[in-house]
Amino acid sequence: MKLTSSRNKNKLRRDWNRGFGFCLCIVAIGIAGCAPSQPDLRALDRRIDVGRFMGDWFVVAFIPIDFPLFSEANAHDAVESYRLNDQGEIDISYSFRDGGFDAEPTVLTQRGWIEDPERPAEWKVQIMWPFESAYLIAWVDEQYDRAIVGVPSRSNVWLLSREAHLTETEFDSLLSRVSDMGYERTEIQRVPHRLGR
Repeated sequence: MKLTSSRNKNKLRRDWNRGFGFCLCIVAIGIAGCAPSQPDLRALDRRIDVGRFMGDWFVVAFIPIDFPLFSEANAHDAVESYRLNDQGEIDISYSFRDGGFDAEPTVLTQRGWIEDPERPAEWKVQIMWPFESAYLIAWVDEQYDRAIVGVPSRSNVWLLSREAHLTETEFDSLLSRVSDMGYERTEIQRVPHRLGR
């Protein structure tokens, strides 16, 4: 019984540390955005159907958050999930296996909301009060099968797909699109997936 309790305490401590580390990373990203070397990334300027954007997305590539207290740089099977709740906010769950397919899943839960209904591609995301970050849907295709999400400073970007495994042609098309937004292709890191096979 004591062993189980100790394990639970260690898991809670580990999860809290990851969550707090993630919050500090969000603050650092915000600070990095204060002195951009190029204009801020902008959200998609056309209206999106938020309901169609909900659901599960495989993170197929990214410029990851990579800090000592929190890193997704070695993520495997990364999945971002969105659900509209009864309050009109967005429940966000981000899960991945750190370092390999056999690692225990890391799961981060966040709260998202749209401040301006006229600009539904611009979200705010919060994992822990009072830390919040801009979350920009920079592009989504007409079928809502592929999307690109970033932050104003362009320090991070996430390439999303409803399918875990893209053909090289499909992946190269996403890379070209994100490159046109001002990102360096060489900084984009592909995320390994065993899910969806």
